[in-house]
Amino acid sequence: MPREFPIGLTPPDWLVRNLRSEQAPVNRAAVARAAIAMTLPLAIGLATDRPGYGALASIGALFGVISDTADAYRMRILNIAIPQLFGAVGMTLGSLVYGHGWVAVAVVTGVALGSGMISTIGAVASVSGLLLLLNSLIGAGLPMPGAWWLAPLLVSGGGLLVLLLALLAWPLRGGVPERTAVADTYRTVADLLAVTGDPDGYDDTRHTVTRSLNQSYDLVLARRTRQAGRSTELTRLLAQLNAITPVVEAAPAAHLTGKPLPPEIPSAVRHVAAAIETGYTGPIGLDLPVPVTETVRAVNHAVHHAASVVTAPDIDLRGIDDRLGRPAALRIRAARATRNVILSANSWRYGLRLALCIGLAQVLVSIIPVPRSYWVALTITFVLKPDFGSVFSRALLRALGTVAGLVVAAAVLSQVPRGWWDVPVMLLLAPLIPALAPRGYGYQTAAITPVILLVSDVLSHQGTGLLVPRLVDSLVGCAIALIAGYLLWPESWHTRVGDRLADAVADTAAYVEAAFGPDTDPAAGARMRRRLYRDLSVIRTEFQRALTEPPPMGRRATAWWPLVVAVERIVDVTTAARVRVKHGAAPPSAGEVSQVALQLKELAQGLREVDILYAVRTDLTGPAGSVLEPLRQEVAAARAITSPH
Repeated sequence: MPREFPIGLTPPDWLVRNLRSEQAPVNRAAVARAAIAMTLPLAIGLATDRPGYGALASIGALFGVISDTADAYRMRILNIAIPQLFGAVGMTLGSLVYGHGWVAVAVVTGVALGSGMISTIGAVASVSGLLLLLNSLIGAGLPMPGAWWLAPLLVSGGGLLVLLLALLAWPLRGGVPERTAVADTYRTVADLLAVTGDPDGYDDTRHTVTRSLNQSYDLVLARRTRQAGRSTELTRLLAQLNAITPVVEAAPAAHLTGKPLPPEIPSAVRHVAAAIETGYTGPIGLDLPVPVTETVRAVNHAVHHAASVVTAPDIDLRGIDDRLGRPAALRIRAARATRNVILSANSWRYGLRLALCIGLAQVLVSIIPVPRSYWVALTITFVLKPDFGSVFSRALLRALGTVAGLVVAAAVLSQVPRGWWDVPVMLLLAPLIPALAPRGYGYQTAAITPVILLVSDVLSHQGTGLLVPRLVDSLVGCAIALIAGYLLWPESWHTRVGDRLADAVADTAAYVEAAFGPDTDPAAGARMRRRLYRDLSVIRTEFQRALTEPPPMGRRATAWWPLVVAVERIVDVTTAARVRVKHGAAPPSAGEVSQVALQLKELAQGLREVDILYAVRTDLTGPAGSVLEPLRQEVAAARAITSPH
C-alpha cells in the first residue's frame, strides 16, 4: 500500500507545485551545441596558455546557451545576437568602474534600473536586460584580463559561437522550423477533434492548441515582417494557419454535443498536416463521413476548406490577412516599445524593484567584506526576472538548486586537477544545462552552478574554497530578493492578474456582441477570438504561477481559478453558437445578445472594483432552445462563482 503522511506532515500544495518537474523532451541539437560552444573556448585557452581568456569566452557561451530558445533561424539571430550586444555593453561599464567603491555601486544600481525597465518589453528584451546587468556585475566584481575592450570581446565571442553553431544548418533547413510548427499546429487540432465530447481531455488539449497557434503565428509573422510580406512561402504558411481557424472554431460546437466525432475527421486533419510538412500541393483525398448534424457539417466544411488552402498551387496574395492583425514595421514597433517603457508605470515599478535590491546588495558587500561578492547580485538578477515566474518560487528553487549543484561542484573541484582535465569535465557538465533547463528553474540552477564554479576556479584558483562563499552569497541574494523585492511590494500580496481577468471578461462581452451582430466581419471576429484565447492563455499562466505562492497569494489564486476556467468556457460556447448559426441554427435576438453582454460587463466591472468575492445576480433568462442557451448557463455559472457560499 502507498505510504500516507500524517496530516501534520503533509507538504503544502504550493511546495509540491514548486518541486514538481516539468515533462519536456531533450533537444539533442541544443545539447550538442552547448557541449561544443562551452568546451572549445576552454580548450583553446589552455592550448594558448591563456586559460583566463578561455574561461571568459566559456561564460559568454553559457549565456548564449541560456538565450538559445528559438526554433526559427532568424529568431535565433535576434535571441542570441542582440542580448550579446547588450552583454558587451554591460561588461564594458562594469569593468570601467571595477575597484571604484561607491561609484561602482551607483553605476551598477543605475544599470539595474535600466535593465529592469528594458526587460518588460518582451522576450528578447528580457534576455538583453538580463545579460546587460549580469555582465556589468561580473565586470564590476572581477578584475578583467588585458585591455578594457578584451573582456567584452571574449564574452560576446563565446555567445556568438553558440549562434554560429545554431546557424550551420540554415542553408539546408531554412524555413523548415516554421513549416514544422504549422504542421504541428494542425496535429494538435486533430488531437482536439479526437477528444471532443470527452470532458477530461478536451480542456487540456484546447490549451495545447492555443499555445501551438501562438507559437506558429509568432514564428511566421516575425519572419514575414522582416521580409515585408514578399515571401510566397511565408504567405502560404500564413494562409494555412488562417485556414485552420474555422476548424478550431467548430471544435467547441462539436464538444458541446457530448458525442465524439467520427475518427475519420481527425485522421483527415493529420493527413493535411503531413501535406504541409512535405510541401505537397495537388489533389488530396479526404475520407470524411456524410454529415448528419449541423455540427458535423460545420467541421467537415472547415476541414475541406483547410485542405483546399494547403494543397492549392497558388495563393491569392491580396486575400491574405493574419488572425492577429498585420504586424507593424520593426522601426515602428521599436519606437512604440521605447515609448511604453518610458511611460509605463509597470516598467518603472519593476525597474525600481530590481534597482533597490541590487543597490542593497552592492551596499552590503561594500560594507561587509564578502569574497566573490558579485554572486549576491547575480542571484538577485536571476530571481527577480519578471517573465520567469514567481519571485518566491524562484528564490526557493534557486536555493535548492544551488545546494544540489554545489554537491556536484564539490566532487569536481576536490577530485579533478585543474588544467586539461577541465575540458572533459566541461564536456560532460555543459550539455546538462539545455537538457535540464526545460524541467524547471531548480534543475537549471543545479546544472549551471557546477559549470560557473568550474569556470570561476579557472580564473581564481581557489578550489573548494569557492563552495561555502557561493552558498552563502546565494542565500543572501535570495533573502534580499524575498524581502526587498517581494514582501515589501503590495502587488506581491494580490493577484496581479485581477485587472487582466476583468479586461478579458469585458473583451468577451464585446466578442459576444460582435459574433451575433448584423455586420459581423468573419476576419475581425476570428482576430478577436484569437486575441481572447491568447490573453486567457497569459492569464492562465499567471494564475498557475500564483498557485505556487504560499498563503495568502496562493489561497487567493486558488479561489479565483474557477473563474478563469469559466471565462474560457464562455468564449468556447460563444464560438460554438456562432458556428451553429453560420450552419443553419436560428440566430438569437438582439435583446438576448444584449442581455448576455450586459451581464458580462457587470461582472468585469465588479472584478475591477473589488479584490474579494462578492454577491451578484445570476438571473439570466431567455427563450428555451435558443442557440445562446448554453452561453447563458455558462455566464450564470461564472457569476455564481463570485457569490459567497
